[in-house]
Amino acid sequence: MKKFLLFILLLGLTATLAAQNPKREFRGAWIQCVNGQWLGLGRDRMQSILSSQLDELQRCGINAVMFQVRAEGDALYESPYEPWSRYLTGQQGQAPSPYWDPLAWMVDECHKRAMELHAWINPFRAKTKFTTALASNHYFMQHPERCFRYDGLIIFDPAYEENQAYICQIARDIVRRYDVDGLHIDDYFYPYPAAGVAMNDYEALARPGQDVGDRRRAHVNRFIERLNREIKAEKPWVKFGVSPFGIYHNMKTRSDNVIGSATSGLQNYDDLYADVLLWMERGWMDYNIPQIYWEIGHKAADYETLIRWWSAVHRDLQAPHPCLLFIGQDVERTVKFPDRQRPAQHQMPAKYMLQRTLPAVDGSCQWYAKAVCDNPGGYGTMLRTVYHSTPALQPLMPWIDRKAPKKVRKPAVIATGDGPALMWTAPKAKRPTDEAVRYAVYRFAPGERVSVKDAVPVAVTAHPYYLLPAEVADRTVFCVTAVDRLGNESKPVKVKF
Repeated sequence: MKKFLLFILLLGLTATLAAQNPKREFRGAWIQCVNGQWLGLGRDRMQSILSSQLDELQRCGINAVMFQVRAEGDALYESPYEPWSRYLTGQQGQAPSPYWDPLAWMVDECHKRAMELHAWINPFRAKTKFTTALASNHYFMQHPERCFRYDGLIIFDPAYEENQAYICQIARDIVRRYDVDGLHIDDYFYPYPAAGVAMNDYEALARPGQDVGDRRRAHVNRFIERLNREIKAEKPWVKFGVSPFGIYHNMKTRSDNVIGSATSGLQNYDDLYADVLLWMERGWMDYNIPQIYWEIGHKAADYETLIRWWSAVHRDLQAPHPCLLFIGQDVERTVKFPDRQRPAQHQMPAKYMLQRTLPAVDGSCQWYAKAVCDNPGGYGTMLRTVYHSTPALQPLMPWIDRKAPKKVRKPAVIATGDGPALMWTAPKAKRPTDEAVRYAVYRFAPGERVSVKDAVPVAVTAHPYYLLPAEVADRTVFCVTAVDRLGNESKPVKVKF
């Protein structure tokens, strides 16, 4: 009986910890184009839908958006190298009319909502299965010999140095011309295997009999190292992250020379030739978002097994710098399956308990943004009212930059038509990494110890003002800090109401 009561107490304590909102946490959401959701909408309708989604994501506490801008060697932005995407206009190479640049617009819209914008590209896919025509300036039309066909796809062959250089040029161009916070790639490296279909790439055709897997992994390794290096050479503060398939390698036997999880699904290392652990160990990526989309209890790829495995790998990582771990969450599948201990509810509380209590996990990313907005099973409502009920700053990346910005200047409470507002002036900065791009506002009750070190902000804003609540007790203290591009926080400035 005592053991049972202790179990119930620990269970309640764990649930409470899971619901407590941390000061810093990555809270992302993917907005994809490849599903064709923007086809035929036009500028005004697409902007209206995106604005509504961003407003709802903001209410749900999302602080980073991964926006897909390159799906198949194309562009949802004004590219000097690649054709406009058919996923935007319906015809590859056709510019939007009325003319606009979705990436530039999304950067502005996310930033004014105090969200990060990570430009999401697919590096090696040159054509999806359902694209029937390529523009004359598409890379494949110029260099078909550097690509290969597979199961209806066309793939930039990673074996060619020219392809790697070209894709890095594309990424560097995006980073140079747009004020993105990150450059993000997803889980497509070598194509997902199709049963009975041979991969006729350079490695299989040119040197049969050798270890094809090792060579393919070596090509992708060189690409990842180069991509990270070139992003940082352009703008050192831009984060580079990867969202790999959820399984690295299935541990079949104890004698297996590659570490893996107790799973039995498709594998990054063996099937997609993506050695994600090596990239982490070499310091080639700033964050990792494994797509752990399955339910707790899945026979081949149990969610709990995988999140614990990835957490342990990150915890024990020996690398030049840490690589932050965020978890790729599938909204629709999470609410589809019942909790194994409480069948009357779905699995969101159990998944967040794991996410919040495993020490190496610094946040999550929702697949996909529209699902959060559609709110199946009350998923968005639970983000808004429980798990993201207070705002969060981004986790720190001191290996990129650790210098805090200067304090905000001239704070004052000003009467406005909407009521009293706390206003301030941005601090001066000499470098882009010193600029204040966001501000955190803290509130302390009369007599409460004033310290922002472990406090959770009441607001994170991109604007130099904060509209005060309708009722504020005398001697309430507000503190404002300036936050730079890497989440470094200035010393606080106090204002007593």
